[in-house]
Amino acid sequence: MSDAFDGRLSFDPGSKVVQLPYINYLRELGSTFLNSYTNSPICCPSRAAMWSGQFVHLTQSWNNYKCLNANSTTWMDLLERNGYRTKMLGKLDYTSGSHSVSNRVEAWTRNVQFLLRQEGRPVSQLVGNMSTIRIMEDDWKNTDKATQWIRHTAALSNEPFALYLGLNLPHPYKTDSLGPTAGGSTFRSSPYWLTKVSSELVSIPKWLPMATMHPVDYYSTFTKNCSSKFTEEEIKSIRTFYYAMCAEADAMLGQVIAALRETGVLDNTAVIFTADHGELAMEHRQFYKMSMFEGSSHVPLLIMGPEVKSGLQVQQLVSLVDLYPTVLDIAGIPAVGNLSGHSILPLISKSGNLSKNEHTEWVLSEYHGCNANASTYMLRVGHWKYIAYADGLSVPPQLFNVKVDKDELHNVVLRFPDVQAKLDMVLRSIVDYPKVSSAVHLYNKKSFAAWRDSLGRDYAEVIANLRWHADWQNDILANEKAIDTWLHGSSRTFYG
Repeated sequence: MSDAFDGRLSFDPGSKVVQLPYINYLRELGSTFLNSYTNSPICCPSRAAMWSGQFVHLTQSWNNYKCLNANSTTWMDLLERNGYRTKMLGKLDYTSGSHSVSNRVEAWTRNVQFLLRQEGRPVSQLVGNMSTIRIMEDDWKNTDKATQWIRHTAALSNEPFALYLGLNLPHPYKTDSLGPTAGGSTFRSSPYWLTKVSSELVSIPKWLPMATMHPVDYYSTFTKNCSSKFTEEEIKSIRTFYYAMCAEADAMLGQVIAALRETGVLDNTAVIFTADHGELAMEHRQFYKMSMFEGSSHVPLLIMGPEVKSGLQVQQLVSLVDLYPTVLDIAGIPAVGNLSGHSILPLISKSGNLSKNEHTEWVLSEYHGCNANASTYMLRVGHWKYIAYADGLSVPPQLFNVKVDKDELHNVVLRFPDVQAKLDMVLRSIVDYPKVSSAVHLYNKKSFAAWRDSLGRDYAEVIANLRWHADWQNDILANEKAIDTWLHGSSRTFYG
């Protein structure tokens, strides 16, 4: 499982912009899902959905700080209980309590009526030379551990095995100049990996004028520090470096596949490649994720295995909650409990038993964290992408026809009121989103108030020195007044 990997790179035409030989290997010998989505476009809630098989609102995984309980049952737990030798390495990030103080405070205060930059300005950074291959050292160390485990443990055991490897790449790196709690706004790579990118195919995304942006997109752009001027050269460099980082991640996948092949177990092993979310890489005047636009919400999903069809491209809409029942289906273990997803194995099995396919014709993604000032709900059905916010009344919805408007620049919600009404009804049948938004808003208020009280006299200094410190100190009194108004006002005062 990679981090921040744009799923559109796993098939054409996106796959042509960067050389990804091992993802291509999975595509040729396995099956590729062309419409796979995260259930929440941010790290921890997304992984919480993947590990639990449940939608974010069911587990109340509201942000990077609040996700699953440490004792939650994952599909890996069930594999182990059923005789599998298991190993989990690298980035797990699905239980509550992690990430920086800045990150959680920004999520709690997203409805406060101020605009403060929460991230460093996105930049690219060249390191090393043509011999510099291992840039993300932690990921490479975990990849080495994974391949060692395959060679020295899994391949020598009579028990079936399950290995999970979580990568940080191609997530942008922390910007060191912003301090130890900084976000990741540096796209870093070396000349070696940059040669894997076809620079002539790196596009400059079209942007809407700031004045015509949806209010939530405007808030996201500003808080992500992307509202100032960028040259085309800067934009292309950021995107090129991002693709180079994807190439490095692909090489780690290749090392794992090589270990499986060299130990003779590849032909009897299912290999799955996916990601927690995508990366906007300056599409829609943003970087990072936290958005329902394709660059952020569309994730790769490729599966190869002894019972999986080769070279198959699947149009069916799927999402990360489907991995829980799918992995258990591959292992022949019954899935129990109230799962949100369905096994996608019938869609790609050589046996072709489509009668077992119970999958819905829609996918749901939701977002409740920082860099977006309203709870966000995305329903994808056919060629329509419907995005509702908050209580469905205080913030206008969006509707995109992703078949004809691949750049998602034309919100047609006012042109197709009947489609909007129908999709909103379907969405409300899946999740009572006004009620969920209200619950998140209340959680944010209570969590922030408790955090502020816990700091006592240190509060003023701590909040003034979070990642937004440059903007905060421009008008400390006004910002504190905005927080007090938010805390003591009605829960329906702001977006929710």
